[in-house]
Amino acid sequence: MAIFQLVGIAFITAVAALILRETKPELSFAVTIAGSIILLLFVFDLFRDSISIFGKIAEVTGIDASLVKILLKMVGIGYLVEFSAGILNDFGQTSLADKLTFCGKILILILAIPIVESVLSLIVGLLELV
Repeated sequence: MAIFQLVGIAFITAVAALILRETKPELSFAVTIAGSIILLLFVFDLFRDSISIFGKIAEVTGIDASLVKILLKMVGIGYLVEFSAGILNDFGQTSLADKLTFCGKILILILAIPIVESVLSLIVGLLELV
């Protein structure tokens, strides 16, 4: 199962970082970053295999495929920002993590504009029927 591999990578990274923290703190940071990147790449590889399902959902429901793509980007940005902010918090960079989170929220808001336009045009269309 993939979860056991993810947990194994996380624990190995954590133990290696703790061991290195005493003698070579700069290497501890590098090991943590490398382990985090490996975890992300592993999950992205798993996710890539299942992304075609979202295209099928868009076809069946009649939702514009570009809107589904935007939603996936929004979710991806949210997860990536949260993951990155967690790493920054681990290294005592709370202020930078907060700013990254704020910027991620702005990016998500910008991406949401076409979805809001689509919903508003749908509402206007429904109101014209009344």
